[in-house]
Amino acid sequence: MNNPLLTPWGPPFQLPPFDQIEDEHFDPAFEVGLAEARGNIAKIADNPDAPTFENTIAALELAEQTLDRVAGVFYNLAGADSNPAREALQRDLAPKMSAFASEITMNKALWGRIRDLWDRREGLLLSDEEARVLTLYRRMFVRAGAELEGAEADRLKAVKERLAVLGTQFSQNLLADERDWFMPLEEADLEGLPDFVVAGAKAAAEEKGEAGHVLTLSRSLIVPFLQFSPRRDLREIAFKAWVARGENGGETDNRAIAAEILKLREERAKLLGYPSFAAYKLEPEMAKTPEAVRDLLMAVWKPAKARAEADAEVLTQMMREDGINGELEAWDWRYYAEKRRKAEFDIDEAELKPYLQLDAMIEAAFDCSTRLFGLEFKPLDVTLYHPDARAWEVTRDGDHMAVFIGDYFARGSKRSGAWCSTMRDQRKLGGDVRPIVVNVCNFAKPPAGEPALLSYDDARTLFHEFGHALHQMLSDVEFAFISGTSVARDFVELPSQLYEHWLEVPEVLERHARRAETGEPMPKELLDRMLAAKNADMGHATVEYVSSALVDLAFHEGAAPDDPMAMQAAELAKLDAPRAIPMRHATPHFAHIFSGDGYSSGYYSYMWSEVMDADAFAAFEEAGDVFDSETARKLEEHILSAGGSEEAEALYLQFRGKMPGVEALLRGRGLLDAAE
Repeated sequence: MNNPLLTPWGPPFQLPPFDQIEDEHFDPAFEVGLAEARGNIAKIADNPDAPTFENTIAALELAEQTLDRVAGVFYNLAGADSNPAREALQRDLAPKMSAFASEITMNKALWGRIRDLWDRREGLLLSDEEARVLTLYRRMFVRAGAELEGAEADRLKAVKERLAVLGTQFSQNLLADERDWFMPLEEADLEGLPDFVVAGAKAAAEEKGEAGHVLTLSRSLIVPFLQFSPRRDLREIAFKAWVARGENGGETDNRAIAAEILKLREERAKLLGYPSFAAYKLEPEMAKTPEAVRDLLMAVWKPAKARAEADAEVLTQMMREDGINGELEAWDWRYYAEKRRKAEFDIDEAELKPYLQLDAMIEAAFDCSTRLFGLEFKPLDVTLYHPDARAWEVTRDGDHMAVFIGDYFARGSKRSGAWCSTMRDQRKLGGDVRPIVVNVCNFAKPPAGEPALLSYDDARTLFHEFGHALHQMLSDVEFAFISGTSVARDFVELPSQLYEHWLEVPEVLERHARRAETGEPMPKELLDRMLAAKNADMGHATVEYVSSALVDLAFHEGAAPDDPMAMQAAELAKLDAPRAIPMRHATPHFAHIFSGDGYSSGYYSYMWSEVMDADAFAAFEEAGDVFDSETARKLEEHILSAGGSEEAEALYLQFRGKMPGVEALLRGRGLLDAAE
């Protein structure tokens, strides 16, 4: 087979040849990549020469190049454009890739070479970056079980393989539930919905092959439906379907999977000598301990809950005025919060969206990066993996920096949420390799010929993911192991959340927020009202997030529960969580923590980073210019280009000179008065 995944990719950017890649190419390409990697690693482990940094660590960095290339394409497609063949291969690969990772970290000869280098590190004359990479390799091997022997080593390997299988199954079940549910909407059901919601429902019907209009579980469609539909009965049906993802019984039910995952994680931690999975997972993060995480979350929970409870009283009274005497329910909250926002700020999403075109917001994100970091973006005429995806070459002073791919519209083949990933990481070892960076979102796709319009929350999401992309595109390190977003989990959200602040800069919106039909800029009085309303309903947003983070912590802090749903309910009762504000991510669809280990015990990290992002943006404000070139240079030098070359706290201190307190976060969310 002439496999395009295994042949050299052409200039100028060595992009994957998507027009040649077929699904049947992936399995044999993985087999070749794994065999090549195993051969390279065996040569390193069995090398008769004394260990050096070059023949051990640097060699390991380059040992899996073919496998990395194949995986970079496949796993991006598996998340953004899945199909039955890719899902089947993903299930097959999960235990294979986990076993391969265990082979490396439990290779005694290889571990002996790394340990020898660590013991002699003072006399090796390593550069700062080499010393950091050696430290991280040693830590990775120890935390992966390199020091375990016999039955314990075998059991840890089996546990990790099973976890890989379960994480894949969890995410595929969730995708199936999201893909399969939809609710047809008759003409009468469209009453009260703004034009952009009606257009989104029409486009969703076309994507499903249905006539008329349908509501799907895409967040960019269901949230505005809940905000605007006066039909309480339909809001209830839609909301219950949305929160029931992963717990509908049958083959796609995730509750038993979540329980098994938690048990296995606890066992994994104890095999490695930790009292809990949270203690294991948080050790290398900025927070370090579960206690530090809980302290932060509770400092925010109390004022957020107070604000939400006060808001609930107002919304309940609004219901009474509509003649509804029952209790305020979760499917009522967004509807009445939107009506309240319109009453108090004279603003609603329907008024804003014509000024927030997708293309204009992409251009705004690009423009801010040009002014801050000198980046330029040129559209590329290339074939990608889906017609909705598009690409740009990123340059600075004429030098190639990256290829950026944006994939913005929701579809049935794409998992929910928004994320940034790479198909190729930046590194200098073995040649100056520049990254291929991907942003994936799930915005409602408009009917053909109409502009794509975003909510303000959508626009923030776009800026957020582009902040992650900048972390990848500006990376400037020797080793891929520490490039880009390869940092502590509770630090990785700093660049993304910091970048959101530029969307709130009036001059950015004045330049780019222009009406779709006429090109006229957003009127200043509307702009002022929009910015004034940015913290409207912040009690609800904060409570649904913090409750999810606290349940995540509880799941992993002590003994794994036999029934995660019962523990979830008990934790929410202990918090006395407002009944009309469920968790943002209930257990059966909490992909952040169950689709893999990424955010397990770590969902708090968005808030940990938020403490820093408010303070980091203040550095620009203190300079008197939010595009201050010297502050931007320091941000790039110490954070965006540095990757994981130092501990996160050290990087932040080099940029800012001090660590901030939680007050900046509360002030940014408008909750400081509720904390007093």
